Amino acid sequence: MKNMTINEFAKIVASDSPVPGGGSLAALCGAFGAVLSEMVANLTVTKVKYADCKEEMTEIINKASLLREKLLNYIEEDSLAYYKVTEAFKLPKETEEEKTYRSEKIQEGLKLAATVPLKVAETAFEILPLAEAVVRRGNKSSVTDGLVGAMMARTGVLSAILNIRINLDSIKDEEFVKELKEKADILEEKTIKYEKKILGLSPFN
Repeated sequence: MKNMTINEFAKIVASDSPVPGGGSLAALCGAFGAVLSEMVANLTVTKVKYADCKEEMTEIINKASLLREKLLNYIEEDSLAYYKVTEAFKLPKETEEEKTYRSEKIQEGLKLAATVPLKVAETAFEILPLAEAVVRRGNKSSVTDGLVGAMMARTGVLSAILNIRINLDSIKDEEFVKELKEKADILEEKTIKYEKKILGLSPFN
């Protein structure tokens, strides 16, 4: 999916196909957050005025590039996880053995469908320190790009968390649910606070 044109991808999302949906879009938002931080850093390293932070900006470029690639790959991975759930629901359920097997496969699929967005959320959160750095010390002419990058990263995290929670509702493994719920709750709180901190750096406040 990451190799589609924007128009092709948008048409598929808009269609009656259940995937790609919100989970894949969460990963895409996170990826856009990474590319904007990467962009500001690239617009900084070439300027003599910002020579003192060239090393830091170079490191940001490298980190953001890796995060971008991971998040773009999660677009497909999220859709595949959803397919695993839908395929499990199609399994036969005539005998008790079939019912048990079907139930196990559904639960496996749901766990995967909750785990992938957790990876998306955790990865998107890693962008926020990069966005903060480019807003604070990057090219001032591109400060709004850094701020938008922070907002996109925030959206990636919080959107992914929604997908975690909807899948947790149907998972029977209480320990698994508790662990992912705690991680999601902590990530949500940290993300909201971090974005507020970064947006507070805006010169337009």
